[in-house]
Amino acid sequence: MTHRIFIDGAAGTTGLEIRDRLAGREEFELIVLDDERRKDVSARREALHEADVAILCLPDDAAREAVKLAEGSSTRIIDASSAHRVADGWAYGFPELIGHEKIANAQFVSNPGCYPTGFLALVAPLVRAGLLPADWPYTVNAVSGFSGGGNALIERFTSEPDIAFRAYGLNLAHKHLPEMKEHAELKHPVLFVPAVAPAYRGMLVEVPLHLGAIGAELHADQLSKGLSEFYAASEIITVGEASGASELLLQDGTSGHDAMRLDVFGNEGGWNARLIARLDNLGKGASGAAIQNLNIMCGLPETTGLRL
Repeated sequence: MTHRIFIDGAAGTTGLEIRDRLAGREEFELIVLDDERRKDVSARREALHEADVAILCLPDDAAREAVKLAEGSSTRIIDASSAHRVADGWAYGFPELIGHEKIANAQFVSNPGCYPTGFLALVAPLVRAGLLPADWPYTVNAVSGFSGGGNALIERFTSEPDIAFRAYGLNLAHKHLPEMKEHAELKHPVLFVPAVAPAYRGMLVEVPLHLGAIGAELHADQLSKGLSEFYAASEIITVGEASGASELLLQDGTSGHDAMRLDVFGNEGGWNARLIARLDNLGKGASGAAIQNLNIMCGLPETTGLRL
């Protein structure tokens, strides 16, 4: 069976990568609007109604508009924006956390944000298992390649080569906060400290924990074991040992990948820990996640076409 796919917003960073990666796949037929019609409301509505699955790679307001344009159709939607990540009626597109069956049966799927993908992969399973408390004041320190900021940030980093590091979100009101809190089932919003490095793609997301203050004689190796057990069946997410490495590198890869590696590092005695996720902000953090969800929704093996 061939599935008709329309990428609304195919000219952006995420949309271009999804289109390029689906172009050679026989399971899909792409509905493509030329440059003159891709912003035309009537043409978009027609494409949204013709598609079996529409993938929205748009700013939040435009994504909400696209959902309204698709009303009255049976089109299934994957939204890569942050518009519907905590919205009623939408499945959160993180199959390892919410279950593949929910995504397979959903009409509306919201792709997770890149930073929340790393944070939730680390924290949500441990909160569910009772290893970490839901009422702890979690901090997230994270650095991403500049492609995560879209065309405007890509232009800035390529035209201003003296930028060594960009801290942002200084008003502590980042749009990723609601989904981190809700999907990790936390009682408090996280303290999110994002930054951008002069690398095109790649991401490190870290959650430092003072296990001694949390109490109950919690040790870093227990957290590593909990994550290993949770992701034991995953072909996409792997968990390292609780010790061994002396450094982690954010490498400026250009081809990208869709896997995610989780590590737990503890001090001697294990009373402090650093939980770190390594992923590609355009892979498992965006385009790769959309393709994984598309595979599941179309009844295909979830890793088909992924770069692992």
